[in-house]
Amino acid sequence: MSERNWETPLTSNTLEQRYEIIQQLAKKAGRRTLLARDRKTEELVVVKLLCFASDFEWDALKLFEREAKILQAISHPTIPRYLDYYELDFNNGNKGFALVQTYISGKSLENYLKSGRSFDEVEIKQLATAVLEILTYLHGRQPPVIHRDIKPSNILLGDRSGNSIGQVYLVDFGSVQTLAAKEGGTMTIVGTYGYMPPEQFGDRTVPASDLYSLGTTLVYLVTGTHPADLPQKDGRIQFELLTNLSSEFTRWLQRMIEPSLERRFTSAEHALQELIQPRIVRPLPSTYKQLCETRVTLNREIDGLDIILSEKGWDFGVGFTTAFASLYNSILIPTTGIAFDTFSRHPSLLLIIGGLWYGNYILVSGVIKYLFKRTRLKISDRKITFTHEILGWKYRQVFKTDTQYVTALKLIYGYRGNRRSMHIWIGRDKYELWRDSMLSEPEMEWLAQELSACLGIEISREPNFYIPKAER
Repeated sequence: MSERNWETPLTSNTLEQRYEIIQQLAKKAGRRTLLARDRKTEELVVVKLLCFASDFEWDALKLFEREAKILQAISHPTIPRYLDYYELDFNNGNKGFALVQTYISGKSLENYLKSGRSFDEVEIKQLATAVLEILTYLHGRQPPVIHRDIKPSNILLGDRSGNSIGQVYLVDFGSVQTLAAKEGGTMTIVGTYGYMPPEQFGDRTVPASDLYSLGTTLVYLVTGTHPADLPQKDGRIQFELLTNLSSEFTRWLQRMIEPSLERRFTSAEHALQELIQPRIVRPLPSTYKQLCETRVTLNREIDGLDIILSEKGWDFGVGFTTAFASLYNSILIPTTGIAFDTFSRHPSLLLIIGGLWYGNYILVSGVIKYLFKRTRLKISDRKITFTHEILGWKYRQVFKTDTQYVTALKLIYGYRGNRRSMHIWIGRDKYELWRDSMLSEPEMEWLAQELSACLGIEISREPNFYIPKAER
């Protein structure tokens, strides 16, 4: 189709005898975006055109209709408002559709970057806050609305006022999707390379996908380099050395662009909360850095900690128990081979052998527990969980709650100070994490410092004045 036919889709420079075309704003295969004046209201509008040309793809119509339907259903002061939607006849005989929406006067972040403007951390935080508030609205819809193409060219800034970055707008909903839209149907993979999260390439998009796109957009602002051109390690964009951001904002931005959904912020609301009130992470005293010889595995993560404590492993106690179990089985197994007619004459033997087998189960399971049992304390996504595991299987969950309900972290000294244990208070409930039979004093202090820094609460040390009965 010729450019001329695109410029005059009807017989004049006016659509539906109402929208007077002023200029073309954007174009790509089968689509044009025009700036026009509504003769009825004398206001500027944006008209998006879709034409059934020779290179037309039905997925384009699906996305076009979805954009119109969603814009008609939502209402937000920083999102273009739906005005009209109708069918068109082009000069060359092709048909198409037009979507009319309000015009937003502003300059895109992409234009600002190309003109050489830079943004400081305060401005970037203001921008992030504004976009997250928009995403909170979109993702809070039922079903949630996912933009899927957040990038510098789709974020507009209005006029600045004072120290404010200005009004922030989110535009171009041509790639929008609802979670309901993908159920039972084939999704169209859309987005812009460099701003798309890994799951979007795999035909899976969730609200947190928009957070990744926003995060990479912010990375572009702080580095001045397109995200696709930045170095990567294990799929993570390495931007830290190119900026002088505060440590709190750097950690927040790292969480936004996590390639793993499990490690990324779960929602725009969560990301906004962490941006406004970042979790306090205090540096550890040098005395309590990670110990070289310890049964504790500690992984510091962007959003928390993962502490795994293995049991004692093979020692004299386990060796003795295993040897006893072997001797036990040397009696048990031959006994099981007694002829069936013997059991019929002596039914009590069944109870004896059943007791032997149960005792064997207790011995073997005890050895397995002693060798492979571990406790795991995980702090992630403002959640804290304490579980007991065997070979990765969680056989007991002690507690799981939000970190905001943790009220105290205490090291309690036992009778005469020769014992200690670590407890955590959730509300008014007390839970023992570890005791001195599991951890040495340096290990206990080290983990207490790690938890204190991660949770942002002070360590309380207090004696336990329990006196045994014999000494009362």
